[in-house]
Amino acid sequence: MEYSNPEIPEGINTSRQHPLKDFFILTTGILASIALCVFLLSMFAERLALYIPFSVEQKLLNKINIGDFDESDPEIKKYIHDLTLKLLPHMSLPDDVTVDVTYINDSTINAFSTLGGKILIHRGLVESLPNENALAMVIAHEIAHIKHRDPVVALSRGTIVSLFLFTLTGFGTDRLMSNLLTDAGTLSILGFNRNQEKHADEVALATLARYYGHVNGANALFNIFIKNQHQVDKFIPEFFRTHPLSENRNEEIQKLADKNNWPVTGDTVMLPVFINSKN
Repeated sequence: MEYSNPEIPEGINTSRQHPLKDFFILTTGILASIALCVFLLSMFAERLALYIPFSVEQKLLNKINIGDFDESDPEIKKYIHDLTLKLLPHMSLPDDVTVDVTYINDSTINAFSTLGGKILIHRGLVESLPNENALAMVIAHEIAHIKHRDPVVALSRGTIVSLFLFTLTGFGTDRLMSNLLTDAGTLSILGFNRNQEKHADEVALATLARYYGHVNGANALFNIFIKNQHQVDKFIPEFFRTHPLSENRNEEIQKLADKNNWPVTGDTVMLPVFINSKN
């Protein structure tokens, strides 16, 4: 048997590809798979949430500590409550769905809806509005979210996706569930998507058209947010979290009005003196 020791060519065990290329391909594939799972879970959660009874929403709300609010100014509180009652007959809510509006006496320019038909409106927003029609747009918009079950859809989506991501990382699940059921932080995941906001805007505009006979004053709401955009961004949940730009929504109001033959001009209703006196 002859023994030979041939010379090994240089670079025989070296790939011509960059050593990090396979790593990036693998990482990209994993991230894409996670993103697809998150998307599919979100879609599943949104559809599943619509089968949750409204009474369950109310029970969940009772488990969440949303804080103690200064609800002074009883005249304003009653005025908002009465306006809400006037708008409700024009919104065709399901029989088992109820609405509860809480007026919060602070300077935050904000309003939002959450579980169990709860709507919170801050004094800062009310005092920024030029007329009752704009306030009605706020209230009707938030009622529309409740009508469409957007808060429980958002909660379901956020919970399922969060559990999935926490399961991947392997920690924090117990703390997450505790916060979801007992902490005001629950409200921060109730962000609505652009389609939900568009549908809520359309329902609110239709409500104004039926109640006042026109939609004049609706765009004043978005002008307030354009003017105070830097301030709104500080608060979570924001009235327009992950929403379309307010400038675009003003254009959409005109399009919706033209499409549905809703008059865009008409007399607006002045806010009561006890609100104007605080401006």
